[in-house]
Parts: sequence; C-alpha cells; structure tokens
Amino acid sequence: MTIKNRDSFLNNLAANLGRPRRTESVERPAYSVSPQKEAWKDATSEELLEVFKEQSIKMSAEVEETTEENLPSLIRDLIVREGNSVIAAGGERNDLYGLTEMYEELESRIGEVHIYDSALGKENQVIAERADVGVTFSDVTLAESGTVTLFNDKDNGRSISLLPKTYIAIVPESTIVPRMTQSMQVLREKEKSETEKTPSCVSFITGPSNSADIEMIKIVGVHGPVKAIYVIVRDS
Repeated sequence: MTIKNRDSFLNNLAANLGRPRRTESVERPAYSVSPQKEAWKDATSEELLEVFKEQSIKMSAEVEETTEENLPSLIRDLIVREGNSVIAAGGERNDLYGLTEMYEELESRIGEVHIYDSALGKENQVIAERADVGVTFSDVTLAESGTVTLFNDKDNGRSISLLPKTYIAIVPESTIVPRMTQSMQVLREKEKSETEKTPSCVSFITGPSNSADIEMIKIVGVHGPVKAIYVIVRDS
C-alpha cells in the first residue's frame, strides 16, 4: 500500500495547530497497573469454556457442543432445521473440518448452497440477503462477553454474519480467550507479521442482534440475524 501526499498533509495539519510538525516517535507510557490483562488470566481452558457458554446464553445465543468428527453432520442438521438456503465462508478450514463434502451433499437437499466467492463481488451480498442461514468460523472467541470475532477477508465477507435470518458461528475450543484484550493482541501480532495478512475488517458478534432502546424492552433481530447459534468444537 502506497501512502500519497502524507508529508504535505501532516505539514498542513501542524501549521493549522500552530506548532512545528513532530517527527520523533511517541514513547509508550509504562502503566503501573494493567487491569485489562488480569481478568481470567489464570483460568483453565475448561473454565473459559464454561464462562463463554454461560455468557452466550445470557446474550440469547443458542449453544451447541460437538467433536470435530461430528461437526459436519451437526452443521448440516442445523442448516436444514433453520431454512432452505445457506451462505458460508470459504477458505481452507472447510476442508480441514470436513465441511466441503457436506456442503456439496447438502446442495441436493435444500434450495441453495453458496460458498462466499470474492470473484462475484456484490453478488455475494445479494445471495446473503436472501439466505436463511450464514455460517462462518470464529477466529478469536471472547469468554467474558460471549463474543465471536471474525477476521473478514476475501473468503469471509461481513454479509455472511449480518444478512441471513440465522447466523451459525463455528467455535473451535482453541480459539476461546478471556476477553477483548487477547483479541487485540492477536491482531497486533498479525500487524507485525511479515507473513500473515491483517484482516480488512474485524467483526465482533455477541449473540443475535438486539436493542432495548425503547422503554428498556429487549427486542431481538432488530438489525441483523434473528437467531445466533454457537457451535463449539471440542479439542481432541
């Protein structure tokens, strides 16, 4: 990525602030306490899993548990239960978890099965809008808030989790971390890496869309999927 006109922009900004332009780096302060790093830091993976499940249910999400071996059949049954069409994220994890063959077999049973294809551009959004179900993997999962984190890229557009009536998040147990702090650390490492790509967008999803703006009455499905299902894949 090439940054154009940076110097002229920064010079003009400094001039309007009435001071010389700063060219030295800013030293990061050394904080005496870091409470954001303390929450759940000593929790075991089993304890984090239980926290995530409890919080997800509070956020009106349905929670399922399965093994890697049984994941394809469970996802297939959930899709059939929830509707007649599905849009799913692409990428190598579909092959890794045995979902590619399941999606191919599912095409003969329901109305439409679409794997997100960046070559189709905006057409993916049109398909997502009419889909009953959207399926993605969670890249980092936040136990404290019952949140799945999606690193959106060419195989995993935002529309998959935003436009269908039901959203299914596949949550590998290994992705569960205490809270937002750890997801930011993962992103920071991606940014510093010379081999990994930084996602074009990051989506944080905590249960189905809802709002209690009017008289504190909670309404689900206001601006997104009416139902969210988290499928936890237990580590072997």
